[in-house]
Amino acid sequence: MYQWDFSQVWRYKEILLAGLEYTLFYTVLSIAFGLVLGLFVALGRISSPRALGIPLRGAVELFRCTPFLVILIWFYYALPVLIDINLSAPTAALLALSLYGAAFYSEIIRAGIVSIDDGQVEAAKALGMRKWQALRRVILPQAFKRMIPPLMNQSILQLKNTSLVSVLAVPDLVYQGQLIAHETYRPLEVYTVVALAYFVVLFPATLLVQHIENRLARSN
Repeated sequence: MYQWDFSQVWRYKEILLAGLEYTLFYTVLSIAFGLVLGLFVALGRISSPRALGIPLRGAVELFRCTPFLVILIWFYYALPVLIDINLSAPTAALLALSLYGAAFYSEIIRAGIVSIDDGQVEAAKALGMRKWQALRRVILPQAFKRMIPPLMNQSILQLKNTSLVSVLAVPDLVYQGQLIAHETYRPLEVYTVVALAYFVVLFPATLLVQHIENRLARSN
């Protein structure tokens, strides 16, 4: 029977904590960039002419229908060749994470906006509001309430996606775990600790999403 021994893993706790900090840092940045870009893409698809809306939709669907691992590798190895600019692994990883998240965020935001009844827009226009004023003062506040649960769920997925940046040797939690496993020859213990670290971070987040969904359901 296998003899579990976490003592060797404990010696590397600072390295694992550093990897977790790197993972959370990448998650926060990619969520922030993804939300901002996703908002602009969603507004562009809704308000722009078809000549701009069609390319935006094509870009969104390209990211949504391509596995993130493929996008990550492409950004690191192929994009520098096309733009003739060298990208470091952390930069390529952050760019891929942000754009991948933006594609999903944009669809969530767009769906939230179009779910608001057209009568709300007509009422705002009747009060003398311009299109962007109606969007900012009337539509977005109501739509945002509906967007919160799916936006939070997508943010949780963003955290999970960061585990793939380890393939580019970005020193996140998974990459640090790989190094420690090779050093200690204790992969079961190391990856158990890595899994628990993700669970400790993600489980409260999922409970928060469920709590918000329940509150929104009751308020409706």
